[in-house]
Amino acid sequence: MPAILALDIGTSSVRSAIFEASGELRATTLSQASCQLLTATDGRAEMDADGLLKIVRRCLLSTQKHGADVLAVGVSCYWHSLLGTDSEGRPLTPIYTWADSRCREDAAALRAELSEKSVHAETGCMLRTSFWPAKLRWIRRTKPALFRRVKRWMSPAEWLQLQITGSTTCAHGMATGTGLYDPKTMTWSPRMLEVTGLRESQLNEISDRPSTWRGTSWYPAIGDGAASNLGSDATGPGTAAINVGTSAAVRVVRNSGPVRAPFGLFCYRIDQTRFLIGGAVSNAGSLHAWSLRELRVTQNPESLEEELARRPTPKHGLLVLPFWSAERAPEWNEHSRGSIHGITHATTAIDILQAVTEAFHFRIARIADLVADSPNGRWIVSGGILHSPTAIQRLANVMGRTLHPNPEREASLRGAAIFAMEKSHLKPTDAPLRRRILPSKKVHTLYLAERAKADALAQRLS
Repeated sequence: MPAILALDIGTSSVRSAIFEASGELRATTLSQASCQLLTATDGRAEMDADGLLKIVRRCLLSTQKHGADVLAVGVSCYWHSLLGTDSEGRPLTPIYTWADSRCREDAAALRAELSEKSVHAETGCMLRTSFWPAKLRWIRRTKPALFRRVKRWMSPAEWLQLQITGSTTCAHGMATGTGLYDPKTMTWSPRMLEVTGLRESQLNEISDRPSTWRGTSWYPAIGDGAASNLGSDATGPGTAAINVGTSAAVRVVRNSGPVRAPFGLFCYRIDQTRFLIGGAVSNAGSLHAWSLRELRVTQNPESLEEELARRPTPKHGLLVLPFWSAERAPEWNEHSRGSIHGITHATTAIDILQAVTEAFHFRIARIADLVADSPNGRWIVSGGILHSPTAIQRLANVMGRTLHPNPEREASLRGAAIFAMEKSHLKPTDAPLRRRILPSKKVHTLYLAERAKADALAQRLS
């Protein structure tokens, strides 16, 4: 039976594995290695390209040791990030990841220069620090000599493909996250190229055409968000994917209708026939980790689950604005700061942990309300939240929607495999879902009131 080798490149780790044609992961082939994200208080969030290449090669070698007749390679990689190379493909810059926010001034200048709503309508992206236009303007302003030396700009996934296979293209599912691509015409945007000072010849051809690697087809990488939907089987009408990990996102796949999202959300291509509508939340599991670390909440997961299960409603009296780092959808208020309101001598660490969790659940629920196709749609949940039954139940209560935990722990990795399967004319089977999580109508009503209070507080402090 033909098999697919999948590669998932993240900012914290790289994973690779072989998947059967049915879509099932061959567990013995799974390989994982950690990455290092270089950060600083000025907003720096970089990765070393050569270091990342070594990690990817190591994972591929480990997976291949198990042997398989691999038909194709599918790749998932984090969106919005870029690096510049010389004419031979040698990196001249680090990888500037989506999280690098040193271009804040340039993003603000772009919003003053252009209509953000007009740019969003054209590209599906906002004029914010996550995307290429602000990053390119920042590099051109602060490092003009370097900007002139760069002959080609590309995503890290394109560069990795070039180094490993000897050739590369930019998939529609990767170009779409740059802020330079028009998802309606499926071409680079002449206006955004002019705004950033680039020539189209400095970018790779947009195509899902594969390279050849060791006799197999290596398909260009798609964004991790698109891969997550594919890997969660959240691609049909009325089905949405919610991923809650370090950050969080809500996404729905569409293959008809206007290729446009409500302002503040994104509209990204998966390929030439499907597109993705949704929004991302920067502050999610990262706040849970912060609470455990800084509040010295118990490190025993079982006792913590038991304590949180005894607290299904928001009786702590706290309101939290969960903006420890600059928030994204739907307001993109990059000047908001996190705050905890209502603390008294009776407030406990568990109170704060619960309130912080509820606060980012409110953000997820708001995006879900904006993208919902119908009130009775199916919502598939994946990510680190699956480790906590109480957290999934609380999210269901906050959203007022039935949730289906995704049994696939490696959604983005599986999605990369499925993308390659589709291009190879294979038809994987959907993975069975776990028992659904029903919301409590009574608790949902309480959370609706808390959401309204939190929104009012955010308005007063903005």
